[in-house]
Amino acid sequence: QVQLMESGGGSVQAGGSLRLSCEASGIVYSIDYFHYMNWYRQAPGHQRDLVASITRGGLTEYADSVKGRFTISRDNAENSVILQMDSLKPEDTAVYYCNVKRLGISALDAWGQGTQVTVSS
Repeated sequence: QVQLMESGGGSVQAGGSLRLSCEASGIVYSIDYFHYMNWYRQAPGHQRDLVASITRGGLTEYADSVKGRFTISRDNAENSVILQMDSLKPEDTAVYYCNVKRLGISALDAWGQGTQVTVSS
């Protein structure tokens, strides 16, 4: 089993910054075990959407709404994936979820419990 523990959510005014962290533990000895490490978000009444993704090789993708403001990165020493969020807007308010995926043999798809981000205007 893989456990994902998110931290760093909270409340901030528009234009501010937050840093989300997601630490993987359990059977995982290295985050290189995962092919993809992702951050999703879900606002009330909306579906869960992909915000940012990073591959084992370090390739990144972002939702159009966060490009240029959010940065996803991997911290192998801490077995973590980081989401640095700058220039936050009220529409970024949501519960943010960490997700990891491993493909092929021993495939898995694991989720964290979510962390609330609230941006006030």
